[in-house]
Amino acid sequence: MVGQLLLGLSILVGLHELGHLLTAKLFGMRVEKFSIGFPPKIAGFMWGETEYSIGAIPLGGFVKISGMVDESMDTAQLASEPQPWEFRAKPAWQRLIVMLGGVIVNVITGIIIFVTLVYSNGETYFSRDQVIENGIVAYEYGEAIGFKTGDKVLDINGQPYQSISELSSGSALLSENGYYTVERAGQQVKVEIPRGFINTFNSEESFSKFVAIRFPFEVGAVDPGSGAEAAGIATGDQILAVNGLPITYFDEMQTALLQVKNQTISLVRKKGTQVDTLSVAVTEEARIGIAVNPLIDPVKRDYGFAESFSKGTSRAFGAVIVNAKALGKMFTGEVSTKNVSGPIGMAKIYGDSWDWVKFWSITGLISMILAFMNLLPIPALDGGHVVFLLYEMVSGRAPSDKFLEVAQKVGMVILLGLMVFAIGNDILKLIF
Repeated sequence: MVGQLLLGLSILVGLHELGHLLTAKLFGMRVEKFSIGFPPKIAGFMWGETEYSIGAIPLGGFVKISGMVDESMDTAQLASEPQPWEFRAKPAWQRLIVMLGGVIVNVITGIIIFVTLVYSNGETYFSRDQVIENGIVAYEYGEAIGFKTGDKVLDINGQPYQSISELSSGSALLSENGYYTVERAGQQVKVEIPRGFINTFNSEESFSKFVAIRFPFEVGAVDPGSGAEAAGIATGDQILAVNGLPITYFDEMQTALLQVKNQTISLVRKKGTQVDTLSVAVTEEARIGIAVNPLIDPVKRDYGFAESFSKGTSRAFGAVIVNAKALGKMFTGEVSTKNVSGPIGMAKIYGDSWDWVKFWSITGLISMILAFMNLLPIPALDGGHVVFLLYEMVSGRAPSDKFLEVAQKVGMVILLGLMVFAIGNDILKLIF
C-alpha cells in the first residue's frame, strides 16, 4: 500500500520536476538542483551544473533555478544584477513556459496512462442494456435516496449511460439537480440525487453500499460439510424456490435465507432437466454453504488506437472536470471538506494487493489531479507563479522581488496548513 503510493508519487513528481528542468534548460537557465523528495538528502550526484538528488521526505520534490524566488527562500543572489542564465533575466513568456512545464508533463503523463490502459485492456462492464434487462439491487445508500431492488435504471439526468459504474460517478453525483429515471413495475419514476449525496462516498467500501446489477445464478462451489452438500446440491445446479418463494436472482435467495436462520428449508433444485425438492439446513449466518456463478457476463470491449486515444483523453480530462466541480462545491458547502485526503488516504486507495492495472489507473488519476492542483492560483504553487507572470505580461511591470518573497512565504503557510488538514482528515477516518 505505502510502497505503491511512494512509487506512484515518485514517478509523477519526478516527471513534473523534469518538465520544469527541461524547459528551463531549453531557454538557457541554470538549474542548480533537481530533487525527488524533500531534504534531508539521502543520495545525489552532480551532472554538469545540476545536482540530482533524492530526499528523505517523499511527498514532493523541487527544481531550483538560478534567479528565481521559490520554496528554498534563497534570495541572496537577488541582491546582484541579473545574470543571463538566471530565471529573472529571461522574457516573461519563457518564464511562463518554464512554470507550466511540470503541469504540461503531468497532463501528458495522465493522457498516456489512460490511453495505454484503454488500448491494452479495453473495457469490462455491465451495460445499460443488462441493467434494464435484469434491474438493480439497491443497498443501504441506494435505498436511502429512493432506489428499490428490481428498478431498471433508464438514464442519468435524462441522458443514456454506458455502464453501471456511471451511476456512482463523480459527474453524476456532482450534477446540479441530478436525477435517475427508473422503470418500476411498468412505470417511470424519478429518483433524485440529494444535494451533498457525494459525501456518502468517502471510501472505496462505500460504493458497495449503493447499487449493483441483479443477476440470475447457478451453484458454484459447495462447502464441505455444509447443509448444501448434505442435501446433495452440486456445482451447476439451479435453485428455483425457497420455502415456496420463487427464486430467479441471487439477491432473492439471500433475502429468503435471512428469514429462516437456523432452520431447515424446503428448496426446489433444478439439476439438468430434472427438478426436485430438497431439505437443506440454514446456518445462523443465513447460509447453506454454496458459492454462486452469475449467469450474465459483463460486456468486454476492445478499442483500436484512435478510439483508445479519444476515450483515454476524455477519461483523463474528465477526472480534472470532476475534481474542479468538487472543489467549487466545497466553497458552497455542498461537498464536505472531510473528503480531502492526504498521503494516508491516497495509500488506502492503492490498496494492499499489487495490481498493475489498478496501480496505473490510480497513478494516471493522481497525475491529472496534480496538474489541476498545481494550477491553483496559490503562491508557492506553479499557478501562483503563472498569475504573477500573466500580470507582468499584461501590465508590463514585474512584481518586486520583495513582494514575490512575501507571497512565497504566505503560499508555503497555506500549503502546510492544507497538508496538516488533509493528514488530520486521514487520521480521523482511521479512528472513526
